[in-house]
Amino acid sequence: MKYKKIYFAFSGLLSAIGLFSLIKWGLILGVDFKGGTIAEYAFEESISTEEMTAKLEDVGIDVASVQSTGEMQYIIRMAPIDEGGKEKLKTVLEEMTKGVGGEELRFETVGPSIGPELVKKTFYAIFIASFGILLWVAYQFRSLKFGTSAILAMFHDTFNLVGLFALFGYLFNAETDFLFVTAVLTTLSFSVHDTIVVYDRIRESQKRYGGTLYDLANKAITETMVRSLNNSFTIIFMLVALVLLGGSTIKWFAVALFVGTILGTYSSPFVAVPLLVTLDEVSKKLHLKK
Repeated sequence: MKYKKIYFAFSGLLSAIGLFSLIKWGLILGVDFKGGTIAEYAFEESISTEEMTAKLEDVGIDVASVQSTGEMQYIIRMAPIDEGGKEKLKTVLEEMTKGVGGEELRFETVGPSIGPELVKKTFYAIFIASFGILLWVAYQFRSLKFGTSAILAMFHDTFNLVGLFALFGYLFNAETDFLFVTAVLTTLSFSVHDTIVVYDRIRESQKRYGGTLYDLANKAITETMVRSLNNSFTIIFMLVALVLLGGSTIKWFAVALFVGTILGTYSSPFVAVPLLVTLDEVSKKLHLKK
């Protein structure tokens, strides 16, 4: 805990980078937010989704994803295209199938599947869930400081994930879509879950040995660090495999989960617990002044 100012400084720097990225470049919204064109084709042979994506982007078609839906059937999600864009699409498909082309099963332009109303309801849901977590953690640990620290660490992870994706959008053209929203919500739960493990060890030691929260926090982090790392590495290994081998459709979803897992693992011992100790020290100082 004597290094907690260093942890806060690192988190502040990370948040500053994320805030700058959001203000300067913002998030690149995908088809789920902006709407676009969905085309579904059936072919006589299998086609590489990565190759199809690359060829379509080479001719100026903004592709969100190419996904296999069955035996030699594919759904292509793109930014809205006109008749000229559709002709380019057919030309690329004919090149990839040696002039055979594919059977068009569906071609339609759709509006955003994640509209303003759904985004607003998502924020409401996060606020309600966060308030519930705050009250439940505070009740279980008999202190509002525990709940407040856990929620602040949770929002620390979420904000930094969103901010880093704004940076990834600028550097690597990463889009924000429905899968990214799923990754953000998953990060919320993972962050709190890991934090509760450390808090529970603090509570157990407090009942068994007593002592200051400063010393108990050091003891709890030491005892749970290996468990947290082992748990996180099992997830990270799987996500690395998905990033490298999962294909373009789920690449940025896996990246978002990867970053969220690292942030959640870091924030539990190095943000949530130092916040708890800091709030405890501040409350004691205020109590002495009274």
